[in-house]
Amino acid sequence: MKIYTKTGDGGETSLHGGARVRKDALRIEAYGTVDELNAHLGIVRALAPPATLDQDLGRIQEDLFTLGADLATPDGPAAATIRRIAGADSERLEQLIDRLESSLEPLQHFVLPAGSPVAAQLHTARTVCRRAERRVVELSSREPVNRDALVYLNRLSDLLFVMARFANRAAGVSDHPWNSRAR
Repeated sequence: MKIYTKTGDGGETSLHGGARVRKDALRIEAYGTVDELNAHLGIVRALAPPATLDQDLGRIQEDLFTLGADLATPDGPAAATIRRIAGADSERLEQLIDRLESSLEPLQHFVLPAGSPVAAQLHTARTVCRRAERRVVELSSREPVNRDALVYLNRLSDLLFVMARFANRAAGVSDHPWNSRAR
């Protein structure tokens, strides 16, 4: 099987179910940003995060493929053939947040996206996650979208923030507080 198909050479691609759309369509932008987020999590994993984070990130990468398929499949006959992100997926993220936060000092201030290499890359992933969320919100204003996709992305950005703090603690690096009075 060849990796290139030449079917997208004219600037169009296929959604799951066969509909052809322009490559700059909002639906493509939404799941493309989810794909970008997944690649950033791959970088985090390549940086050798703590084992517990690596395992959780692997599961999240699987979720993001599910989410990408969810977003690539508009309502129609093909929708019955895929797994969609569900409320249980977001609840699992909430449990991870609670587990990781229980080992951290309570947050007293805003923190800058910095610290250890793993934490800094998790902060980058968090910002890409927020962008993916914005794209899905925009898409949902124009086309039907699985509401659980929005919840999942919102919860995931929170988790990535907590993971960054956890990674800093594991590396013996302090979070960098934002000095609102600095000039």
